[in-house]
Amino acid sequence: MKKTLILTGIGFIAAFLLLYVFNKVTSKNNTSELYTEVQNGEFVISVNVVGQLIAENSTDIKGPTFGQRRDIRSRHIKIQDLIPEGTIVNKGDYVAELDRTELENTLKDQREVLKTLQSKIEMKKLDTAVVLNPLRDGIRNQRFVIEEAGITLLNSKYESPTIIRRAEIQLNKSKRVLEQKQRSYKPKSAQCINDIYNQKYSISRVSQRVKDLEELLEGFTITSPANGMVIYKKEWMGNKRKIGSTISSYDRVVAILPDLSSMISKTFVSETDISKIKKGLNVNITVNAFPKKGFKGTVLSIANIGEKLQNTSDKVFEVQIKTGGSDPLLRPSMTTINKIIVKTIDDAVYVPVECVHTGVDSISYVYTKNGDKQIVLLGDSNEKNIVIEKGLISGTIVYLNNPESTEKFNLIGENLIPVIKERYKEIRAENSGI
Repeated sequence: MKKTLILTGIGFIAAFLLLYVFNKVTSKNNTSELYTEVQNGEFVISVNVVGQLIAENSTDIKGPTFGQRRDIRSRHIKIQDLIPEGTIVNKGDYVAELDRTELENTLKDQREVLKTLQSKIEMKKLDTAVVLNPLRDGIRNQRFVIEEAGITLLNSKYESPTIIRRAEIQLNKSKRVLEQKQRSYKPKSAQCINDIYNQKYSISRVSQRVKDLEELLEGFTITSPANGMVIYKKEWMGNKRKIGSTISSYDRVVAILPDLSSMISKTFVSETDISKIKKGLNVNITVNAFPKKGFKGTVLSIANIGEKLQNTSDKVFEVQIKTGGSDPLLRPSMTTINKIIVKTIDDAVYVPVECVHTGVDSISYVYTKNGDKQIVLLGDSNEKNIVIEKGLISGTIVYLNNPESTEKFNLIGENLIPVIKERYKEIRAENSGI
């Protein structure tokens, strides 16, 4: 029994000793991980944004011209067929087919209307002839009556005054009848002519409509206007135009042919970083499809007005980055990672951002391994590191975060406090526009 107790005690002591040694080793390892060395060298300040490749220039593949008629221009035509996106085409190659069903039915109806109107005008011409021919004959005959009365009057000059007077009255009466017939003929003739004109005008309108529809339908088979790769057009909501989408007279583009020799990465920069971006800045570009291959670029344009993208509440500004040269690997819609080089400092002293602490008086400092609480003058920073303009030299070992017993560290570098305060004063004045 005693032997068992002794063995148990020895085992417990051994386990305790092993745990103690392990904690010591672990504590030592953890302590070593709290330090870092002040670095010296090139310091790059950049803004990293995700973008999408688009062609700087492109040719639109459009549907037919809808003409000037409102009833045709207001139509939305469905895309019935469309070749796959990314297809390489030559000029004149088939690209898409539009749905003809609705317009072909309309064309059929208009042809029937035109045929009916043409039959009506022929009937109207016949009716006009039936109405006006007797009136024209009556006028012609009345002129003969007048002529005969005039001869009678001429031959009666040797007759008695009564006979002469009777002949004059007959001549005047015949003339009045002619005038009455002529007055009656004019409105009837004008009415018939107006009816025929209206019929011709209606025929002209329907004929033009038939012609417009025929010409429009001829363009429903869409071909490529040039050589290139077919890329589907994006609509204003961001969806791609595909089979089942519609086009109209206001937007006839079915697809586009991008110029692959000049590509742009379209990005959106947050409003907090947009002030750093300037036109002409250099950009390092990588493409998700080829992560090991890098490309150079420059900032081409910066939007003056911000916008909100879908499913986000932050305001962003569109920035276009032009890729340098051309590469057959680059294709529209590829995702890019763009590192916009805002500033490069050739010989900078810097530390990780988490090394720097700031007191309530806005004075920044770091803790060094030799037990100092070193006041520092800060410079530019990037997403990981911050430049130390004064207070540290390269090679110094500093804490990555707050050490234990910070009250034991010696405060040094107090001579930098006036310089730091003056720097803050300049920054506030610059920000306020003074």
